[in-house]
Amino acid sequence: GRGAAMKKREEVHRMAEANKAFSHFRF
Repeated sequence: GRGAAMKKREEVHRMAEANKAFSHFRF
């Protein structure tokens, strides 16, 4: 339902933040 969609979106956002930090540290 709606809750699952919100959780998924939050998870994706967290992954994006991690990727941004990772690439920042890598370069």
